[in-house]
Amino acid sequence: MDITFHGAARTTTGSMHLLDIEGKRVLLDCGLSQGRRKESFERNRNFPFRAADIDQVILSHAHMDHSGNLPSLVKQGFRGEIVATPATRDLCDIMLRDSAHLQLKDVEFANKKRREKGKVLFEPLYGPEDIDGTLERFREVPYEKTFDVARDVVLTFHDAGHLLGSASMTLDVGSKGTRKRLFFTGDMGRKGMPILLDPTVVSDVDVLITESTYGNRVHPPKADVVGRLKAFIEDITLQKSKLVIPSFRVGRTQEIVYFLNQIYEQGRIQPVPVFVDSPLSSKATEVYERHRECFDEEATRVLMEGDQPFHFRNLKYTTSTEDSKKLNDMPGPAVIVSSSGMCEGGRIVHHLMNTIGNPRNIILFVGYQAENTLGRRIVEHVSPVRMFGNDYPVNARIHTINALSAHADRDELMDYFTEMGPRVKRAFVVHGEVEQAESLAVSLRELGAADVAVPAPGQRFENVLGG
Repeated sequence: MDITFHGAARTTTGSMHLLDIEGKRVLLDCGLSQGRRKESFERNRNFPFRAADIDQVILSHAHMDHSGNLPSLVKQGFRGEIVATPATRDLCDIMLRDSAHLQLKDVEFANKKRREKGKVLFEPLYGPEDIDGTLERFREVPYEKTFDVARDVVLTFHDAGHLLGSASMTLDVGSKGTRKRLFFTGDMGRKGMPILLDPTVVSDVDVLITESTYGNRVHPPKADVVGRLKAFIEDITLQKSKLVIPSFRVGRTQEIVYFLNQIYEQGRIQPVPVFVDSPLSSKATEVYERHRECFDEEATRVLMEGDQPFHFRNLKYTTSTEDSKKLNDMPGPAVIVSSSGMCEGGRIVHHLMNTIGNPRNIILFVGYQAENTLGRRIVEHVSPVRMFGNDYPVNARIHTINALSAHADRDELMDYFTEMGPRVKRAFVVHGEVEQAESLAVSLRELGAADVAVPAPGQRFENVLGG
């Protein structure tokens, strides 16, 4: 088996790892790169291989940095299967359609100025017409059910606890006497998080490919989340202002709503209007409610007792553009949860334009902010920030709750690898900025892995499973 790391190598976006195995070319993930727009657009449009040469895609989960470039792959000639869990397929149905819609809107906006200047017009990576053909290529495989990738190559998905349907995966290669195991973490979730089951621990791993988003960081205690949310809502109630939460539409938004439901159910604060301003979030919540097999014991108990954790009295899901615009004119107090999580597009940008200049407002980040994104600049207190061609001073109060991260931190990753057992001899550290990845690589060596690499983009490793 040879591996070439084409995406999420020394960065956190564009997950895409190519396996040459038993005469087949298998792609682990096919995600969109995010960051500097021109560079990302060119990288997303131009695959470093012929799409038609890929035999199969194995998809870890539905987040766009892992699945978002699948329609481009199909558009450029891929005709194989996309293997994923049932919940991942259902989330991709809505998320890829939304991605196509947003691309059309973004290109339309950019082309207005380019047309005025006589420049060549942009084209979207793909459009809504490309999504059905992509979804037709999905092959659903449930957790812990084996799937034959090739002769003597067996795939098994394991619950990663990161997002509904998210999977880590093992590839068992060879016959019984010579079998070797490759394990890809995908995005590794955390124990004890709301709604989803804890990550499933695997063992007997020979070669490890691991994410490293928080490879040298430790999250604050999860018990801090409800208390901080309560304090922020009490603050905007007194200030008659707004709490704006940029949130990933799928996963993080449902967790935020789950925590807010707890606060209100316990009567710990006065009711404040809460708006989830994202059509995709509304659809994603419906998918969550269909896949209760992914829920942990607490969420299952809450549902069995008749509570509706994704719906409460002062919560409203806004879908129309007109209702979204009305939120900008509405006086506080109010909580607005909107996407995208890194503020790279979507309705959140409009809400930021209307709130970020007021020092009474709070902007609360609840997820990782990749390099060169608007969210990262705001978190780092860059002011002014540019949105839709105009500069806006950052006067609002900026806060983060890292305890809500859906990614395992350094200690959680190392606990997982320790529980996994001592067999790993070779490891590849991906999906992390350089400092995070290199720090986790050091920790893996200390744990006993003799050969640990932090691959560069495009770097190829041959015969990784050995003789």
